[in-house]
Amino acid sequence: MKHGKLRSLPDTCPWWHAYTFDNVLRRLFYNTRKLFGPYVQPGMTVLDVGCGMGFNAIGLARLVGESGCVIAVDVRPQMLRVLQRRARKAGVAGRIDTQICKPDSIGVDQVVGFINAFWMVHEVPDTRRFFEQTRACLAPGGNVFVAEPRMHVSRNAFESMLETARQVGFKPIDHPRVCISRAVVLSRLQ
Repeated sequence: MKHGKLRSLPDTCPWWHAYTFDNVLRRLFYNTRKLFGPYVQPGMTVLDVGCGMGFNAIGLARLVGESGCVIAVDVRPQMLRVLQRRARKAGVAGRIDTQICKPDSIGVDQVVGFINAFWMVHEVPDTRRFFEQTRACLAPGGNVFVAEPRMHVSRNAFESMLETARQVGFKPIDHPRVCISRAVVLSRLQ
C-alpha cells in the first residue's frame, strides 16, 4: 500500500511522516522543560492539541506531575496508539488522557490552564474556529503556546494567525525562541 492511501485527512501531516521528526534526535532541539516550564505547574490540567506521537505530551506529563493531567488530542488514531505506548514506557501513562478529535473540532469541554499547539495550527481548516475553541476551554489567565514551522508558515501567515487570535480574545505575552519555528505564547483575556 502506498503511503498516500493512508492519508485520509488532506490538510494534515500523514501519521507515518511523524517518524521523521518525532524521534530521539528531537530532544537535541526541543527541551520540553525549557519550552513549557515557565507556563506549566505541577497539578495543572493541560491540553496538547495535535499531539502526534506524544513527544510534547510526555514532557508535559512530567511537568504536571502525578497530580496533574495532560489531555492529548489528535485526528489520527495511529498517532494516539504510538503515544499511549510511549507514555507507558516513560511511566506517565496514568497522567495522559488521549482523545480523538476532528479536523474542525478539538472536542474538549474540560477547562484547562495551558494549551500546547506545536506545529499544527497551519493544518486546521479554520484558524478562527480553532482559536475560539481553545479560548472556550482555557481558564481565564491561561496560556496557549503556539509554534509553527518556518518552512511551512511565512512571517505574514504567522502574523495573520496572531491577528485572528487577538480578534478572538487572546493577547501575545511572550515570543519564545523555538528552533526552526515561529512561536508565541498567548494569554486569554478576561
